[in-house]
Amino acid sequence: MLTAAEKKKAYAEWRELCKRVQQLTPVTLSISRETPLEKEKRIRRLQSNYAAFCEYYFPHYLTLRDKVTGDVIRVVHNAPFHNAAANKVKNTPNLKAVFKWPRGHAKSTHFDVFLPLWLMFQSQRLINFMVAVGKSEDSAARLLGDIQAELEYNQRLIADFGDQKNLGEWTEGEFKTQSGVKFLAVGRGQSPRGLRDRESRPDYIVIDDLDDDELCRNEKRVKDLTAWVKEALFGALDVGRGRFIMVGNLISKCSVLANMCKAKGVHVSEIKAIDKNGDPVWRDKWTRQEAQEVADFMGYRAWQKEFMHNPITDGTIFRYEWIRYKKLPRLDKYDMLVCYVDPSFKSTTANDYKACRLWGKIGTELHLIDCYVRQDTVSGMVRWLYNLYESLPEGVVVHFYMEANFMQDIILDEFETEGKIRGYQLPISADNRKKPEKIQRIEGVSPLWERGCVWYNETLKNTPDMQVGIEQTLALERGSRVHDDAPDADEGAIWYLQKSARGAKFKPVYIRRESPKSAW
Repeated sequence: MLTAAEKKKAYAEWRELCKRVQQLTPVTLSISRETPLEKEKRIRRLQSNYAAFCEYYFPHYLTLRDKVTGDVIRVVHNAPFHNAAANKVKNTPNLKAVFKWPRGHAKSTHFDVFLPLWLMFQSQRLINFMVAVGKSEDSAARLLGDIQAELEYNQRLIADFGDQKNLGEWTEGEFKTQSGVKFLAVGRGQSPRGLRDRESRPDYIVIDDLDDDELCRNEKRVKDLTAWVKEALFGALDVGRGRFIMVGNLISKCSVLANMCKAKGVHVSEIKAIDKNGDPVWRDKWTRQEAQEVADFMGYRAWQKEFMHNPITDGTIFRYEWIRYKKLPRLDKYDMLVCYVDPSFKSTTANDYKACRLWGKIGTELHLIDCYVRQDTVSGMVRWLYNLYESLPEGVVVHFYMEANFMQDIILDEFETEGKIRGYQLPISADNRKKPEKIQRIEGVSPLWERGCVWYNETLKNTPDMQVGIEQTLALERGSRVHDDAPDADEGAIWYLQKSARGAKFKPVYIRRESPKSAW
């Protein structure tokens, strides 16, 4: 609950919003002189075109102005994914959907303000009862406050669709327009059972940023809240009829948003802040350079969590600050090169990751030079290995190893088949070590990261293979079910590189290292 001072501040901010809405939505002289036929034609066009609707009625949202002079800097248009989402919602009367968008990409603006009003002001009204769900009833009421300000003070909406303020039912968190559309705020976990406005039940429910870091640390709370969303909240619709929408970014894999994305029949829209080339998906919003500056300031982990739907959770063996990058030397400068292969048992893509990790030793340092960490077929992995082998400069030798348990007919057949195509066989050897338990082995080499002996190839920093490998490494802990193919392959390569330095007769001793009790 908000304190009296917080409520006073929130109300003052809302009044400023109302003033801004009124000032920045004037009806131009040319519009005011329209004939009734011209006005009707213009409104019909806006009703059918979401981007045009937003640009005309909400210039205060889509115009960047100088904070001192108030001059227009530039107009920010909807991104294609905004318009696609709006049409999906409009054209699907009975919709269950999750819109997984990054921070700063107008989730609340579109689903809590623009879209409800677009549906409300169609020639045949598509929304009658909206429920906004937030972390608390106060936060949900603030979400509705934005749409309330538009209905009461947006001059262009009033000029085209009439005065909507209903003096008898116009309170914070719950109000009803003169045209009969009801709006209600609900906090997470509150009972929405029996929600109705006379004969009407909600037909547009939007759940906005329900997850937070504290909630996601408690698996039982996440499970209980997911049940509340699916049962009590979804049950507030008229036997599932209506638009049931959740918006947010994936801050944790243990979250209500993650659970809803897995639910059967749910449409999932996933938008990442930048594409595979590093360009922003909302180009009117910011430049590539601005996005990179934000990523550099936040750091890899926070950027991945807030903007790329890739929350990296620490395990208890490795720490994020131990991951170091540098520009690596030429391959012919290394004392020894080893590529270790962990192919997983199955040949399909819907199973464990397959990992190939090329490591080099130079002096006392160990460098991860190249990597392949994918849910791929065995043949896809084999092709990557052959391509790596063929890319090696003349005179450079790489020792390829794979665990003996994997040197089975089905996997060897893939190597042989690819070799026949290429005209030679890849020189891969079996790792016949009698290995201790996997976690024990990986714990045994983790001090090399801690002491700064391990470096990653800077040029591959933002590639999916590198990122997945780092995620697996950081998430590793005893009893965890996370994928561990990359750190397992790292241990194998490092064992052979270290063996070359200490002599073939040296027998490694694996010591279980107790991890310090801390938040990481």
